[in-house]
Amino acid sequence: MTNVKNGEYRNILVNALVNLGDVVLTTSAIALLKQAYPKARITMLARPVVRQAVENNPVIDEVIIFDYKAKQNSFHKMMDMVKTIKSHYFDLSVSFDRKLRPALLCWLAGIPVRIGPDRVFDDKPSRVTWLYTKTIHIKHNLETTLQAETYQEIVRGFTGQTGHERPVFARIMPENEKKADALMATLPLTEKRIALCVKGTFPLKTWPKEYFVKVVDGLSKEYNASFFIVGAPGDRAYADEVIADMHVPVANFCGQTNLVDLAAVIKKSDLFVTVDTGATHIAATTRVPMVTMYGCTSPKRWHPINDNARVLTTDEPCCPCKCRADECPSNPKPNCLWHVTPDMVLKECYTLIPR
Repeated sequence: MTNVKNGEYRNILVNALVNLGDVVLTTSAIALLKQAYPKARITMLARPVVRQAVENNPVIDEVIIFDYKAKQNSFHKMMDMVKTIKSHYFDLSVSFDRKLRPALLCWLAGIPVRIGPDRVFDDKPSRVTWLYTKTIHIKHNLETTLQAETYQEIVRGFTGQTGHERPVFARIMPENEKKADALMATLPLTEKRIALCVKGTFPLKTWPKEYFVKVVDGLSKEYNASFFIVGAPGDRAYADEVIADMHVPVANFCGQTNLVDLAAVIKKSDLFVTVDTGATHIAATTRVPMVTMYGCTSPKRWHPINDNARVLTTDEPCCPCKCRADECPSNPKPNCLWHVTPDMVLKECYTLIPR
């Protein structure tokens, strides 16, 4: 094993070709890697959709974007990427996703030390580990351990470190602050500004529309507050549907921010009420007071790493699950979502911001 104190590794490639929230969580492990090898240059192989989260990031020196589609014939793209990786002369690669493509790229590029986990998202065995020079055994229960800790355990298992770190998001720059201020200026002038994220990446993460209406009704009675919804461009139409049922004005900021603008907007908020999604983990890095409602996923694994975060779940016996909404036995009103009530959310909100 490499002597961490001597910091032999100087040029490290890390990869996580996964969703936004997971990529944000991997930065906690990259922070540990930076501690282990403080003289190393760390490059991240990432998908275009997460680029803004990892560029201009304090723990990442360079980003290589790998744009591909899983079902697309991308042999030429693969070989071009192999050439790019070879040209960097990396001496260590760390995989956080156990996917075939990045493992194959690193093997073909001849990176001499290639590490990755034997488990990261599920317990299924994978031959991808054959492409690693060292496979890190993850001993803990994946479903009851924070995902950020699973990523960090990969680094700890290789370096021998024992510490724990928090996710690190891209730096909020003056242009992001300016964009956030411009959006906030469109809201009514109030004492509190409350952000909402109303749509998850799939239906069993999306809390009922009528519940959001009741929460906004309750908050508007207790606080002199303005409200707005954040999200991706594809969330805008759904957010408009939610807003149409509201009894107070709610602005729709979906699609009006890039990822760093989003962090700046949330940082300027007094409260964030959200479903379990990528924005949840971005928000957590700002330390904003926040309440997250969980459906088919569990906060034991996906709790936002933020001392000001409160989470709600009813721990249904069928959860966590990976079934589609139409397969859920309690569809069309899944118990995991509908049993987390507006009163439960309001109670947590009231504890987070003074009335």
